[in-house]
This record gives sequence, structure tokens and C-alpha cells, in this order.
Amino acid sequence: MTALQVSVWRGGADGRLQAFEVPRYPSQTVLDVVTHIQRKIDPSLAYRYACRVGMCGSCAMTVNGVPRWTCRTHVDRVAKDGTLELRPLRNLPIVRDLVADMRTFFDKWERARGHFEGGATRADDFARVAPESPARQAADAGIECIGCGVCYAACDVVRWNPDYLGPAALNRAWTLITDVRDTKTAERLRAIAGDAGCHACHTHTSCTERCPMHLSPTASIAGLKRAVTKAALEGKL
Repeated sequence: MTALQVSVWRGGADGRLQAFEVPRYPSQTVLDVVTHIQRKIDPSLAYRYACRVGMCGSCAMTVNGVPRWTCRTHVDRVAKDGTLELRPLRNLPIVRDLVADMRTFFDKWERARGHFEGGATRADDFARVAPESPARQAADAGIECIGCGVCYAACDVVRWNPDYLGPAALNRAWTLITDVRDTKTAERLRAIAGDAGCHACHTHTSCTERCPMHLSPTASIAGLKRAVTKAALEGKL
């Protein structure tokens, strides 16, 4: 049986890489490798996962320099000369080892007013939105985001400007702005129009390239730029 040489980040922001040797198996995922280390070699290794089948996104880490879901990343695809380097997600504080602190990520969702605010009450009938309407199709293109943070870790603008809201928060804002049931479009546009908002995006498309759900935050951010410009010209901001 061949062995895999794995370097794993240990400690906090001032930590270091630690080397491990892990048996290599057919169809082995990166999450399998981390689990083997924690269960068979070093039980103190901290990492995060839940579903193991690509539904929750909590197992996201940086694998050989690229943010990925480790449960859906096969070793055969990413191992370079039989080696792996595993680090926590970039652009986020490190809790310990492979665990990143996601609070900054979700705080930015709130700053972008990433929660639905409708005008209906329980006494009202259900809203009926035509699936073929342009607004509904625009919203549909971005609603499958599960908040894994891969796009945020891949974003160079976040690295340069820590205040930047990031692709996930802006994508969420776009899905709400294009939802005809939401009543806070003006407030949301003001929230994402500043220096740390949609116009800070450099359109590198790293978020779109890395999104495990095959979404395009780049397209959503472009839509926000158009919406903000239109609202500004109309004197609504």
C-alpha cells in the first residue's frame, strides 16, 4: 500500500505545518485523510465537518492552496507527487488547526441586509411569483448558496480589503433585490453601495471558478452594480 505525505496546519494564526503519513486508498477523499489523522494518529487535531456528502459545506478547507469542500475532493485529483498541504480557509481568523472562525463571514451577510423582509402577514394569501419572470430567474440563479465560505476564501479583494462584504453576502443581497416579495430594496442597495460593497469587486471571477454549487457571484455582483447605478441616477440612494 502506498502512503500519502500530508502537511497539516496546527495551532492558531502563529502555528505551523505538521507532517503526517497516511495510507492511500482508492476513491479516497481529502476529508477521509483528515479523519484518518484525527482517529488513528493525533486525536487532538481540530477540524469541522457534518454531512460528508456535499450538502452542508462545513468541511471546507484550503487544499494545496485552493479552497475546496474536502468531502467531495478526491485525493487523486489534487495530490501533487503524493503530497497534500491542508490549511484552514483563507481570509478568516483561525480558531485552531483546520477550523476557521466563520463569524466575520456571516456578520457581512447581516451588513448586506441578507435576510428577507416581506410586507405580507399571516392573514394574507401566499404570494404567487411566476417562475418564468425575469426577476424570478435572476433570483433562482443565486439561491442555492449554502454559506460554505469557499468563495470568500478565494476572493483576493477580501484579502486586500478586509472590510469588503465578499461574494457570498453580495450574492445573497442580489437574490433578495430580485425577489419581488421583499420590501427593503432601497435599504439593501444603500448597504451594499459603499466602498466595501459591490463596486469594490475587481471581477477576477475567482468566486465563480471555485463555487462548489456552480453559482456565479460575479454575475450577481454585476447585477448589483447596475442596480446601484440606476438607483443613484434616479436619486433613490
